[in-house]
Amino acid sequence: MSMLLNEEQGQLRESAREFLAERSPVALQRALRDRGEALGFEPALWREVIELGWTAAVFPEDCGGLDFGWKGLVSVFEYSGRTLAALPLLSSVVLGGGVLLGLGDEAQRNRFLPGIIDGGGRFALALEEGGRHDPLNTRATARRDGDDWVLDGEKWFVIDGVGAQQLLVLARSEGNPGEAQGLSLFIVDAALPGVGVTGMRMVDARNSARVSLAQVRVSKDALLGKAGDAWAALDNVLDRARACLAAEALGLVREAFERTVAYLKERVQFDVPIGSFQALQHRVARLYCEVELLESCVRAAFEAIDAGDPELPQLASLAKARASDLCAQVLNEAVQLHGGIGVTDEFDLGLFVKRARMIQQTMGDGAFHRERYARLRGF
Repeated sequence: MSMLLNEEQGQLRESAREFLAERSPVALQRALRDRGEALGFEPALWREVIELGWTAAVFPEDCGGLDFGWKGLVSVFEYSGRTLAALPLLSSVVLGGGVLLGLGDEAQRNRFLPGIIDGGGRFALALEEGGRHDPLNTRATARRDGDDWVLDGEKWFVIDGVGAQQLLVLARSEGNPGEAQGLSLFIVDAALPGVGVTGMRMVDARNSARVSLAQVRVSKDALLGKAGDAWAALDNVLDRARACLAAEALGLVREAFERTVAYLKERVQFDVPIGSFQALQHRVARLYCEVELLESCVRAAFEAIDAGDPELPQLASLAKARASDLCAQVLNEAVQLHGGIGVTDEFDLGLFVKRARMIQQTMGDGAFHRERYARLRGF
C-alpha cells in the first residue's frame, strides 16, 4: 500500500493549503458565527471553490468530473480542519454525489450530477432520526400509492440542510427498525408540499436542519435504485464521508496541537517558558504520537477508497474512532495547557473545541465505530 500522492494530487494539496489559509481563515468562521449566517458558509467562497474544481475532483470524467482520486480530496478536508473552513463539500459532493453514483440510474445521474459539480443544485442527506448515529433504526416510512411514493417522518441534524435544493431521504419501505433490508433512498425536492426545513443552531454555528415530511408525494423516478435495497450502497458512501470527517479532524487537532506547543514556548512562569516543564513535555509528547497515528489511519482509509479495497469499512471506522477520540483528548488538553485563556471566547481555541465536538459525534462517535470495527473483524 502506497500513501504517496501523485503529481496532480500534490498540486491539489498545495492549492488547498494556500487558498484556505488566504481566503478562509479562522476569522471568517468567527464572522459567520457572529452574524448568524443561516447557510453556515460564505456563498462567494463556495463559488471560488467550485471554480477551483474541488467539487469535480472525485467524479469520473464521463460524468464531467476530473477523476483526481480521493487521496487528493483528503488534503482539502485536512486543511479545512486547520482553518475551520465551512464548505458544503461533505454534504453535496461526498454524500449527495456519492449516493447518485452508487444508486442512481443514468437519467438521474445526468440530471443531477452536473448541478453538484457546478454548484447549481446542492444536495443534503436526510439520515438521522435521533441524538446518536443509528441509520438502521430508521422509522421514516415510504409507502406506494399507485405509481407514486408517499413519505412520512422526521429527520434531525441534516448537514447543510438549510438552502439545499434537493434532499436525499432515507426511509423504510418495508421491514422493521434495526434491519438493513427494507431501506430506500429518495430524491426529494425541498420545495415540495409537506416538506419542512427548519434551521438548527449548533454549537459550531454550521448549517444543520430538522426536516419534516408529512404526506410528501414523489414520483417513482425519485426512488434511487431498487426499493428496499439501499443500505449496502449507502453504507459505502457513509464510509467515505466518515473518512472525510476523520481527515478534517486530523487537520483540526494538528492545528490545535501546534498552537498549543507554540503557546507553551511563549508563556513564561517562574521566569522560564512553561514548555520547559517536564510534566507538560510528557503530555505533549503523548499527544504528538496520537496525532501521527491518526494521520496513518486517515491515509490508509483514503488509499482503500481509491483502490476499491473491501477493507474500507474497517479502515473507515478505525479512522473515525481515533478521530472522535482525539477530538476530545487533544482539545481538552489544549484548553488545559492554555490555562484560563483557553476558555475565553475571544481566543480562537474555543472555536476549534466546538467544531471538534461536532465532528466527534457526526456519523458515529468513538464508541459506535469501535463496536462496528470489532463486529466487522468477527469479534
